[in-house]
Amino acid sequence: MESIIDTLNGIIWSPALIYLCLAAGLFYSILTRLMQVRHFKEMIRLLFDRNDSPEGISSFQALAISVSGRVGMGNIAGVAAAIGFGGPGAVFWMWVVAFLGASTAYIESTLAQIYKINDNGQYRGGPAYYFERFFGGAFGKFYGFIVAISFVISCGLFLPGVQANGVVKAVTGVIGEGNMVATSFGHVGMNTLMMTLAIVLILGLIIFGGVKRIARVAEFIVPFMALGYILMALLIILFNITKLPEVIGLIVGDAFTAQAGLGAAIGWGVKRGVYSNEAGQGTGPHHAAAAEVAHPAQQGIVQAFSVYIDTLFVCSATAFMILMTGMYNIQGTLPDGQFIVQNVDAATAISTPAFTQMAVSSLFGNFGNIFVAVAVFFFSFTTIMAYYYIAEVNMAYLTKGSKLAGFVIKLILMFAVSYGAVNSAGYIWNMGDVGVGLTAWLNIVGILVIFFMAKPAIIALRDYEAQQKAGIKNYTFDPVKLGIKNATFWEEKINNQK
Repeated sequence: MESIIDTLNGIIWSPALIYLCLAAGLFYSILTRLMQVRHFKEMIRLLFDRNDSPEGISSFQALAISVSGRVGMGNIAGVAAAIGFGGPGAVFWMWVVAFLGASTAYIESTLAQIYKINDNGQYRGGPAYYFERFFGGAFGKFYGFIVAISFVISCGLFLPGVQANGVVKAVTGVIGEGNMVATSFGHVGMNTLMMTLAIVLILGLIIFGGVKRIARVAEFIVPFMALGYILMALLIILFNITKLPEVIGLIVGDAFTAQAGLGAAIGWGVKRGVYSNEAGQGTGPHHAAAAEVAHPAQQGIVQAFSVYIDTLFVCSATAFMILMTGMYNIQGTLPDGQFIVQNVDAATAISTPAFTQMAVSSLFGNFGNIFVAVAVFFFSFTTIMAYYYIAEVNMAYLTKGSKLAGFVIKLILMFAVSYGAVNSAGYIWNMGDVGVGLTAWLNIVGILVIFFMAKPAIIALRDYEAQQKAGIKNYTFDPVKLGIKNATFWEEKINNQK
């Protein structure tokens, strides 16, 4: 199984996907005239729009669920892995893919709003929905089916294990593995088993409450966890403020040097950037579709801001902590296990929160280990919730809302969490990369084809900007007037308003 996953990972994450992510972000940044910069003030304003309804959640709740999905192990262990394998220059490419990816996030999230449906009193949408409704006919149904299957596999099976594995590794790094116990997964530490059980039980209590409960939990936890983590990073930066120019120079300079390996820096920066901020991956649109908004472009603008929160704020916080304290190694391709840079014990696992824990502990002692373990728990736990919601939406798409299928996907996700928690970090990360790459390929290619056929998300942006310029207070969206077909939710809404 491990060799199969490694082979798939190598095929899916070829240079073609890496450059496709960057090219798509640049393409949409140009076409939207850098909406991620021009509409920054509007992003902040829309965050506080409490326009929820019995069918939909508020823009802030949709953002909270989206950020909970984006802010996870990728922000702690993922950044450490990017530095450990790609060098400090990988951080620069994470910034690039985040800045450009914000426009991609706008496109995919606006499409989700345009083509969302009201499914028995609950808004649903995402790539499978917008591909089927845009393309129509047999091809639309076929492509929607393939996309939905890929999200069920990715978010239901592959990705949750990465988050659970990170939680367990962070906690056992503080309290130890405990006595080894023979299980079906091999010999596992008792503390690992106890943490796995706790995660599964708490997760079950939340996901059986539906999207409204997930939204309430995310709305409460996400702002505090992100703010607390960033404040800790700022403290470490302040204590090492004299090193700030040196670290920034290292990040920018190393991004283009042959010594760090330009391909390694770009490859790891983009891979971990896409894994972390999810721009183009197609996961964010599921949460965007659940929001109650007056115009589809509003949620696209809000979701663009979530990419900033994830990478430019939280990922940067991790990177600066690690680089300023020097708590990292850079693994090269040299023989005999040598490193390009070795600052800490060679046995330190790169694809874990270890570098981050060591960075915080260098200033705060054992409290640093505990703080990162708690941060990882909340970051990862909320991400697992977001993954469940995505898997559940796609299972509903495939089974026309079958309650039995909804119950089955809950059990599958709990198994994936248990499996990921007790396996090796490297293997589980590779599974996660396969999941991310699979959905990214299908979604990015699909939304590019949509653009060349009709440009609905660009049309929506222009319509929204025209209403802004006209000083309209109550925004409306009339897809028929704009030449957008099969946006039946909005067609019905505009007819009801007449």
